[in-house]
Amino acid sequence: MKAEKTLTPRLVKKLWLAFVLLILVMGVSYIFVTGYFANKYSQARRQKVNAKIANHLIEEKFQNASPFLEDGSVNKPLFGDLMHDMMAVNRSIEVYLLNQKGEILYSVVLDHSDSSDVKHVSLEPIKAFIAAKGEEFILGDDPRNPGEQKIFSAASFSVNGWQGFIYIILAGEELQQVSDTLIGRYFSRLGIGAALLSTLFAGLIGLLSIWFLTKNLRLMTGTVRRFQEGDLEARIENPKDSDIEVFANSFNEMADTIVENMDKMKSVDLLRRELIANVSHDLRTPLAILKGYIETLQMKKDSLTENKKQEYLQITHDNVDKLSNLINQLFEYSKLETEQITPVKEPFSITELSHDLIAKFRVLADQKHINLQLNNPQENCMVFADISLVERALQNLIENAIKYTAPNGHVKLSLNRKNKHVEINITDNGSGIPLSEQPFIFDRYKQVDKSTKKLGYGLGLAIVKKIMDLHDTTITVMSKPKEGSSFIFNLPAYQV
Repeated sequence: MKAEKTLTPRLVKKLWLAFVLLILVMGVSYIFVTGYFANKYSQARRQKVNAKIANHLIEEKFQNASPFLEDGSVNKPLFGDLMHDMMAVNRSIEVYLLNQKGEILYSVVLDHSDSSDVKHVSLEPIKAFIAAKGEEFILGDDPRNPGEQKIFSAASFSVNGWQGFIYIILAGEELQQVSDTLIGRYFSRLGIGAALLSTLFAGLIGLLSIWFLTKNLRLMTGTVRRFQEGDLEARIENPKDSDIEVFANSFNEMADTIVENMDKMKSVDLLRRELIANVSHDLRTPLAILKGYIETLQMKKDSLTENKKQEYLQITHDNVDKLSNLINQLFEYSKLETEQITPVKEPFSITELSHDLIAKFRVLADQKHINLQLNNPQENCMVFADISLVERALQNLIENAIKYTAPNGHVKLSLNRKNKHVEINITDNGSGIPLSEQPFIFDRYKQVDKSTKKLGYGLGLAIVKKIMDLHDTTITVMSKPKEGSSFIFNLPAYQV
């Protein structure tokens, strides 16, 4: 019970934790995405504002002086003055002189002592930038940090036969270092603040959301506990309106099945008790008779005549047969009820089987002066069923008919072909069955007359009913007191 009571709080805690983690992940992702696009926006804005700076430099500086000396070397004093002027305005700017192949001819920020170390800049971004007239956001190579790209301004020039490009990095190393430091501080503060706010709002929203989302679950949990505590009528109301309809319907169906099985178990237990009581009664009677006659034979063996001894032995023998028959019926009914018998259906002649049974019971019928006959014996009727089970059912019905028919009466077994079925009818003109008892005659040892403590019809008819169930057919009874009874059932006909 304790573990079950903590089930819902554990679930709520897990849901709340998952919700908080989800909000935190979303918050961190939002910070990085926002920072990334904010940085791109800042670069694009800076590049667009300074897009024409390379053109302005060429227009102002190259009108009065050439970037190259007469011997073809770079005019370093010009670039030195140019760089100092540019850095006076913006220290983050880096100016590069490129030839038409993208090779860096000169820059104040580079070490040119080793002439063999010629660096290159990709011309594709530069040409794209010039073609777009600086209106598009384009990144170019950073000569001081190979593999990295930065915002730039670029323009082509042609002076005194010399052609090339002025390539200006708008965010040099110094600016990048300052920017990285500021961005790091900004994002650390933003991250801490966002994490705290995310946790706070996630907690509040999570608790409210989880409370709302688990409302139906809490109601279902309460219903399940009520059912567990013994309220077998407890059901989840309006399952279609629930957020977890499948679970609600499954529980209601499970509860109905459990209650139904419990009712069946109670019914089976009641029938078991009745069966034990009634079988005990039937066993006691022949056992008492056996004991009485055996004791009589033991005590009076010298005074009894030979005829009396034979009579007592015959009575003893008959009661042993009754006991044996009752035990066999109990064993047979037990196997049928527990579904241990599976019918093996095959085609056979019900007419030939009926002839054999009539011959078998002829002696018993003659002893009671009962006319036992088979109606319509000429037509050969074939059926598809389990021959041993059908034989057992017919034996019980014929035996019952002879048992409840008075001397000089008659018992008739009729076979009639009707379309796809063969109708089997066992009719007698015996004592008949009261109308009030007819619904119970196929129950095992059903006590049908409580006022007189009269028992029902034993296990014979109950076995017949089980055999009919195995053949997916029914057996009906038509009877009137003092006029006799008819038991009718159908078996599927077999087409030869």
